Amino acid sequence: MWEVKLEHNVVSNNAAISACEKSGQWQRAMALLSEMREAKLEPDVISCNAGIGACEKGGQWQRAVALLSEMREAKLEPDVISCNAGISACQKSGQWQRALALLDEMREMNVLADVISYRLAVNACEKGGHWQQALFMLRSMCLRRLDADFIAYGITAGMCEQGGHWRQVLSLHREVRGLLAME
Repeated sequence: MWEVKLEHNVVSNNAAISACEKSGQWQRAMALLSEMREAKLEPDVISCNAGIGACEKGGQWQRAVALLSEMREAKLEPDVISCNAGISACQKSGQWQRALALLDEMREMNVLADVISYRLAVNACEKGGHWQQALFMLRSMCLRRLDADFIAYGITAGMCEQGGHWRQVLSLHREVRGLLAME
C-alpha cells in the first residue's frame, strides 16, 4: 500500500500487522508500526496488541514489554490482551520474574487480570522452577474470585510433587475436589 500510494488507514495497517503476527514476522510487524507513526497514523490498542503478539511469537520479550510501555506513554490504555501477550512473551522466554511483575503492573494500568493472566504467571513460575510463587499465584487467583483453572492447579501440583512437597500436593488435591463438588 505504501509503495503503490494506495490510501491507508489504521484499520488496514492493523490487518497487516495482525497478518505479520500470525505468520511470525515480528520484524515486519514492528516496521509497520514505525511506518504508521512516520505517516502520522497513530497506532491504536489493536495495532499495539498485534505488535506485542508478534514479538511474543518471535521470542522478543524485551520488545513486547517495551511496546507495552510505549502504549502507556502514548496515552493508549493497554487491555487484558496487551498485558497477557506481554506476560506470555516473558513466560516463553524464561523471564518469570518479569512476567510476575507485569501481572502486578496490571493493577496500576487499571486492567483486571483474568484466568489466562494467572495461568501464564503459573506457567512462568514453572519454567523458572519456583513452586512457591506458583502456589502464591494460584491462591491470588482464588482470592480474586476468578474461576478455578484446573490447568494451573495441575501445573502447580506437578511442581510441588517434583520437589517432594507432598503436603502442598495434598492441599491442592483437597481444594480441587472441593471445587469440583461445587460445580
